[in-house]
Amino acid sequence: MSDTVNSNSNGFSWSDTFVLGYQPMDHTHEEFVEIVNELMHCPDNDFVAVMEKFQVHALSHFGLEDQWMKETEFPAGDCHIGEHAAVMASFEEVFALAKKGDTQTGRGFAKELKNWFPGHADYLDSALAHWMFKRTHGGKPVVLRRTIKETHL
Repeated sequence: MSDTVNSNSNGFSWSDTFVLGYQPMDHTHEEFVEIVNELMHCPDNDFVAVMEKFQVHALSHFGLEDQWMKETEFPAGDCHIGEHAAVMASFEEVFALAKKGDTQTGRGFAKELKNWFPGHADYLDSALAHWMFKRTHGGKPVVLRRTIKETHL
């Protein structure tokens, strides 16, 4: 994975702050970030193709996480699966508009994904990553970060 830091407020780039310590999830999340950034910045005439790319990715990404939750009886699975379904329902509405030439709504959707993802990853995905890591390796993942936010207590 790259170690690019999300320093551009108009862009969306992978940062080690997104690393959860469960490699299959981290790789998928890095791809998610790259595609959302592409949605935000691609030329209008490429927008529908990038939306199709997002659809393929999201169906695989969310499908895999949903499968892990169902197969392992993840306690918070219903909420997490529901959030994936809500994103896909919104995607379908936006995709229909994009196919009619409305890229502005599509770019707004991409910006909302950029805003949604960090919280989703911090809360729902991190719990799933810990659950999956514990099931496969017997403990919680250790994540070493290159950047650390300073907090003052």
